[in-house]
Amino acid sequence: MSYTVGLVGKPSVGKSTFFNAATMNDVPEGAYPFTTIDPSIGEAYVRVPCAAPEFDETCTPDSGFCRSGERFVPVKLVDVAGLIPGAHEGAGLGNQFLTDLNEADVLVHVVDFSGTTDAEGEPTEGHDPREDIEFLEDELDMWYLDILERGIERYEGAYNTAETDIEVELAEQMTAFRTNEDEIKRLIRRVGCGFDPGEWDDDDRETLAREIRQATKPIVIAANKMDTPEAQANYEAITSDPDYDHLEIVPASAHAEKALKAADEDGVVEYVPGSADFEIVGDISEEQAAGLDRIAEFAAQYDGTGVQAALETALFDTLDLLAVFPGSSGGLGTADGKILPDCFLLPPDATTSDFAYHIHSDLGDGLLHGVDCRAGRQIAGDHELDHRDVVELITTN
Repeated sequence: MSYTVGLVGKPSVGKSTFFNAATMNDVPEGAYPFTTIDPSIGEAYVRVPCAAPEFDETCTPDSGFCRSGERFVPVKLVDVAGLIPGAHEGAGLGNQFLTDLNEADVLVHVVDFSGTTDAEGEPTEGHDPREDIEFLEDELDMWYLDILERGIERYEGAYNTAETDIEVELAEQMTAFRTNEDEIKRLIRRVGCGFDPGEWDDDDRETLAREIRQATKPIVIAANKMDTPEAQANYEAITSDPDYDHLEIVPASAHAEKALKAADEDGVVEYVPGSADFEIVGDISEEQAAGLDRIAEFAAQYDGTGVQAALETALFDTLDLLAVFPGSSGGLGTADGKILPDCFLLPPDATTSDFAYHIHSDLGDGLLHGVDCRAGRQIAGDHELDHRDVVELITTN
């Protein structure tokens, strides 16, 4: 699991329910603040259309699983605790919250779109979900701004004693955010503030901090509790508001996803996670039938419960990742007879060489070339891969 999704949200919005629905773990859930104190870590999955049927084969995964032609590839999901006002200043679990949050490559922000929890996670009515969306962004932007300011102080302190560039100093100061001087330089140019921080005003610094945060901690909104009329009305209003065009907002019902997965495990329904429909195959009561009817209506309206969609939007749309299968030009089977046992997630510009090193450094060191198993043609080490490629690696090791 090479990528980590951070699950964030204020208390009592259904974040732990979302985590349990995605991982089928059993972390505590409750309508009160700080049900979660320490971060919960679990294995969630993202769907990739399996490549095996294209070769008239049936895959045998070593990790994840395959159902109805969909390969479920594992990713690490971290339920991060401690988002309250002032977290960036250390309020509540603030410092630990930010440390845990920084392990994530992308964030899924679970927001109660029904408006029934206030800023502190207490029950209320008519709360505007816009406040929660802006609240997380503001907390993170202020956190980034504080670290940016420290980098500027370092730069100014060394200005008269060493020849250095501001992007180098900022990249070193912000290295924990997995950025680099080229990205910092690009973002400074985007902001248009110039490369002399002595000329930056407060707006320049805040804008640059926000740009760096958006580049290194992108956010997807899981619009939770969308099986309520209030949430649906808020969703329509917010997704039509141009102020939120920079965000991916996915309608979701974590409760519905968890109920369907539990019913599937119990043999009551047949449900492939992320599907827009399911089939009742067991005996159920009238009450259960009514509940499943409501879930079916919601899933049909929004093309699923949204839990899978939020994770996949985060990884495939926001991070633009590629899923690549190791294969063999002489057939998809491994030496021990397994068919496409693995599927790996790689960055969008990954090459054949990157793929080899991702699997094992020895493969990368000894790489001669790759083979595109669909086309049956040789590909070079610097060949850029595509989503769902099946690649054989030819190496000396």
